Formats: sequence, structure tokens, C-alpha cells
Amino acid sequence: MQSIVLLTVNYNAADWVAQLWESARSHDAATTLLIVNNSPQDTAVHKLAAPRVVILEAGENLGFGAACNLGLRWIDEQSRGAIVWLINPDAQLTPGAIQAAQEVFIAHPQAAIVGTIVQEPNGQLWFGGGRFHASTGAIVATDLFATSEADYLPCDWVTGCSLLLNLAQFAACPQFDPAYFLYYEDFDFCRRYAQMGHTIAITRTIQVIHAPSSIADRDPAFKFQCSTASYLLTLERYTSGLTLLLRLVRLGLHSLILLPFRPQTAIGKWRGIAQYLRRKRRE
Repeated sequence: MQSIVLLTVNYNAADWVAQLWESARSHDAATTLLIVNNSPQDTAVHKLAAPRVVILEAGENLGFGAACNLGLRWIDEQSRGAIVWLINPDAQLTPGAIQAAQEVFIAHPQAAIVGTIVQEPNGQLWFGGGRFHASTGAIVATDLFATSEADYLPCDWVTGCSLLLNLAQFAACPQFDPAYFLYYEDFDFCRRYAQMGHTIAITRTIQVIHAPSSIADRDPAFKFQCSTASYLLTLERYTSGLTLLLRLVRLGLHSLILLPFRPQTAIGKWRGIAQYLRRKRRE
């Protein structure tokens, strides 16, 4: 079976990356891990250096998508047509996950982008498939398998927390849009490549465990700034002008309501709105 390269982005998360690597190599000694280091000051990540661990220095915090692009280009140059598993550093593979991933691409050789089931440490479902409703701008994470007995289903988008790419299905190395620093880059990635004719699907045969926001929650204001600016950019690209305007007004009003109770969230949302509007003025 074809080997899989794990690709993760480190931002002051060396301990999490170590746990991810342990969960992978304990089940498949042939697995390779590529770490794109977005935090040059985090020297602890270099303790993970090993024959099957490659560390690429980004030199600065490039954001998630741009860091993934760096890793994808490196893998594409080393092994054109590889299977790449983009996975968050605060995720862990469950037993048999790597073999299951290999089997998915044997059963579905035309698959291009495949998501996995993502569970929280307490067993609660965190992601089971993505739907998009362009008329309302709703980007929904749901459980597509709740009403299906299939193991593999098409969907609108899958989370970048755990996303597999079959590079053999792409004429050129797939890339995230660097306009997204953090959040919604996975949605944009899936929709862009779906428009080019590539398949987007999710399988229940692969499961990972993820500690949600364990890294991003270190700076809640910045988290909501990034998510808000990215969400508005996404609405601009994939919905109508009216839907964008209504969502923008709703975000502003919601931020005002939150200000007395959750000031960091409210401030982050307002900063995100301002960031988006500044970008629009520059165009």
C-alpha cells in the first residue's frame, strides 16, 4: 500500500506535536512526519528530529494555509503523487487510522480531498462532514453519517484539522489561498478545488481525536479577529452581496451585545470586521 506523509504546522506546540507523532509511529513505523515550524523561537520541536521526521523552518508565523503550502510543495518535489495527511498538532491518530487511510485510496483511487471523523477526547463528535448553504451564508459542520450507512460520502467541505490529499489527482501541487491567515482556509480550499472538478468526500473509516482550540484559545481576541475576517472574505467569494451585508450587520450587532460579557470575543470580532473592511478599501 502507498505510504502516507503526515503534515502538521507547529506554533509553540512542540508537546502536542510529540503526542501526535507518538500516536502515529506506534501504529505504523513507516510513517513520515513533516513539521512546518511557524514559531522559530520554539526550539523544543527540534528534539523530535529523527530519520522519519522532517522539520521545515518557516522563519516566521506564516499562518496555517501558507505554512501548509510550504510543506505541500516540499512533499510534491520529493514524491509527486504522494498521499498527504494534513493534521493539527493537537490531534492524535486512533489505532488503525493510517492503514484505514491507505485503504480508502485503494477503494477510491479518484478521490482528491478526503476528510475524516474528528472526535473530542470525551468521545463527542467534533466533525462529521461539512455542508454549505450559499443562500444564507451558513457553513455547517454536521454528522453526515447519522442518516447513512455508507462509509464514504461526498460533501461540500472538510476540516483542515484532518484532511487527506491524493496529490496524484492534481495537475499542479494544490495550495491554500494565502489571503487566509487562519480559519476558513480549509473551506475555501475545498470549494475552489471542487469548482475545478475535484472530489470532496468524508469517510467514517478514519477517526482522529482532537482537543478543540487548545492552541488558538491562548489568545481569544486574535482568534476571533482571524475567524471573523476570514469568514467575511469567504462570504464575499461564495455568497451574494446581500447575504454578505446582512451577515456583516449581524456580526457587528452581536459584538456589541457580547462586549459587557465577553469583551475579548467582542473586541476580536470588531477587529476582524475592521481588518476585512481595510482589505476591501485597498482593492
